[in-house]
Formats: sequence, structure tokens, C-alpha cells
Amino acid sequence: MAASSAGVDAPRISTLILQRRTLAIGLAVIATITLLAVLAPLIAPYAPNKLSIVNRLKPPSATWFFGTDEFGHDVFSRTIYAGQLSLVVGAAATALAGVVGITLGVVAGFFRKADGVVSRIIDAMMAFPDILLAIALVAALGPSLATVIIALGIVYAPRLARIVRASTLVIRELPYVEAARALGVPTWRIMTRHVLRNLVSPILVQATFIFAYAMLAEAGLSFLGVGVSPEIPTWGTMIASGRQYVGQADWVTIFPGLAIILTVLSLQLVGDGLRDLLDPRLRKDL
Repeated sequence: MAASSAGVDAPRISTLILQRRTLAIGLAVIATITLLAVLAPLIAPYAPNKLSIVNRLKPPSATWFFGTDEFGHDVFSRTIYAGQLSLVVGAAATALAGVVGITLGVVAGFFRKADGVVSRIIDAMMAFPDILLAIALVAALGPSLATVIIALGIVYAPRLARIVRASTLVIRELPYVEAARALGVPTWRIMTRHVLRNLVSPILVQATFIFAYAMLAEAGLSFLGVGVSPEIPTWGTMIASGRQYVGQADWVTIFPGLAIILTVLSLQLVGDGLRDLLDPRLRKDL
């Protein structure tokens, strides 16, 4: 039977997480942002699209925590509501990238005949800059929430596929895999029971980075106007609409920008912390 990739039990992992300050901080920040986004209907003092022209471009105050934008929208309400869409896009794109990337990576790494074809496809996709490939896919499919998720999932699938392929090339030559083949264990069972189970750690770590990249790319697409519908509040559209008022109302862009920075940074901290925690070569306290 394949050994567990983590190598420690749940209580020990909890202790190790608490011992790693960056991982604990990253988890705390992303959990707080997620909680604010989920509870936005209860927390937000105003509806995200409620207009109040007489209160346009008001600075932050006790009434308007993050101030108001050029249409009198409450920036605080729109910021936490926008977090819902960013988290949904990031999670869905990561899930899609995981399905496509893991499938391609395992097939390429386990079957020698398929390796050349799949590897060339992966290399060709990674030859294009992420944002340009995403823009091209959204333009071809039409701007919408679903197409943004599909585009980002396709864009980031090769990143995961390369890591899974490299790990699979090593795992398929290990003695227990050879023994399973000699015993006549079906290929699908070897791939799921012995290969995939030992890929959990690299997949989990890479998924946190892809989550961050997808959220950042979604904000970039929205900023460029090729993302979701403009009336839907996103951090990217908020920054894009407020850039012309930076000189007189910089809070319109500062707060959604800080939301992006905190979210992406926290996910990066989680990814780095998980890599150190799950990699036996880096885990010195076990």
C-alpha cells in the first residue's frame, strides 16, 4: 500500500500549523475574507448597487466606512460583495484546472506513448502569457462569469499538469507500483490508489497558488473590461471605474486594491506554509 504523503496525523498537523506563523496568518486572513464575503448580505450596510448621487465621492467616515464612489455606491458594501465573485471564480477555476491538469499529468506521466503528445500540448499552452491567453479565450467564448471560469481553468491547467506529470514519472517506477503491476492489478486502480494518493501534497500546494493566480487574473480581466458584466461588483471593475478619480477620491481604488493584495498574499502564505509542512525534506521538526 502506498504510504501517506503527509506522514503525520491530524492532531500533529494542527500543532505544526500553529507553529508556523506565516501559515497560521495566511489561513486566518483568507478565512476572515471568506467569512466577510459569505456574510455580505448581513454585514453590508447598503445594497451593492444602491445609488445615492447626492453622496457621491464622500470620504471614509462613520456613515461610509470606505467612502463612496462616483455614483454614490458604498465602497465597503461593494468591496465585500465583490469578494463573493472573486472567491467563486478562484475556487471554480482552480477546480477546473485541477480536473484537467491532473488528468493530463497522470496520463502523460503514466503512459509513455501519450507523454510526447500531452507534453507538447502543455508546452504550447504555457508558451503564451497567462493574461493574453485568458483574454483570447474570453473573447472567443464571449464575456460572462462562466467563460471567465473556463478560460482561467484552461490557462492554469498546464501548471498543475507539469507538476503532476513529473511526480507521476517518479512514482510509476517505485517498487510498490511494479509489484502491483506484477500481481495483475488493473491500471486504473494503480493510478487511483497508488499514484494519485501520493500526489495529494504537490497538488494541494499548487492549488493554493492557482487559486491566487486565478483571483488576480479575474481582477485583471475585469479591469480591462473583458470579464464579467460591468454592473456586477468585482474588485477589478471597482478599480477600473475609480482610476479617473484617484486624485480626488483615492479611497475608491485603495480599498478594493487592498482586498486583492490581502487575498492573494494570504493564499501565497498558505501555499508556502503547506509546502514546508507536507514536504518531508523541508519539515525539520518531525
